[in-house]
Amino acid sequence: MVIIKAEKEDLQKILDLQYLAYQSEARLFDNQDIPPLKQTLADVENEYQKGMILKALDEGENIIGSVRAFCDRGTVYIGKLMVHPSMQGQGIGTKLLLEMERLYPNQRYELFTSTKSEKNIALYQKLGYKIFDEEQVTEELRFVYMEKG
Repeated sequence: MVIIKAEKEDLQKILDLQYLAYQSEARLFDNQDIPPLKQTLADVENEYQKGMILKALDEGENIIGSVRAFCDRGTVYIGKLMVHPSMQGQGIGTKLLLEMERLYPNQRYELFTSTKSEKNIALYQKLGYKIFDEEQVTEELRFVYMEKG
């Protein structure tokens, strides 16, 4: 596996992976109407212009994971960490997150996830992230904000 910066030509494949990878989040809420499943290619292109998108490639050069980030006033905002469902639990998400931190050294890092996403929270805590805030988004959706650095 190799992790490199995504190119503009990769964005549709990354969006397709996002639709696949976020099905598990949708199942947590029994709701397909979650932001990652409503994002368009234009949205991803805007994120690409604003910051950095990494991709993880398998031996066949298939995109099996991705993460996005942008830096604003000393804080790197990390989002859309995803791994193909058949490849989860193999350390790919950890490697993607650590590579993003390496590319933005000596910064404060911030990310968020749903309070129901216990595996995500455990991963982030294992990598040194600490909860610093929570937000009630809807009656059933609550975000936990985590930081490191």
